[in-house]
Amino acid sequence: MEKEKSNTSEDFFNRSEVTFIDGSEEKTFHVLYVRYFDELFQEFTPFQQNPILTKDNIEVTFKDIVALVCLIKNPGLRNRKRLYINSKQEFASYFQDIDFEKLPEIVLAVKQNHKFELRSPLDYIKQPR
Repeated sequence: MEKEKSNTSEDFFNRSEVTFIDGSEEKTFHVLYVRYFDELFQEFTPFQQNPILTKDNIEVTFKDIVALVCLIKNPGLRNRKRLYINSKQEFASYFQDIDFEKLPEIVLAVKQNHKFELRSPLDYIKQPR
């Protein structure tokens, strides 16, 4: 028996992307991560269902936030074009200490207005008390 089409990496990975302005330059950052992690997002986030947020007929899925969360957690990634994540531990580390109560304001603003000014990534990371 022969397969009709060969396996590609896209069969096993999801792509999340975020486009942003760095200085005066527009950049797009892509995160490719193991698709299986979508089934485990409740382990990394407080969200229990996908879409993770619905407001004013705008749906936000888990995949929509992955690249954004990676940039918030590691601003140095803005100098890269893509990130590949195939380790559950590495994937989970990006979601640690993210302030998930504030995150929707970014995503909804981007989906509604196609922009959001992120002054400091630290505003979206829970600080130790």
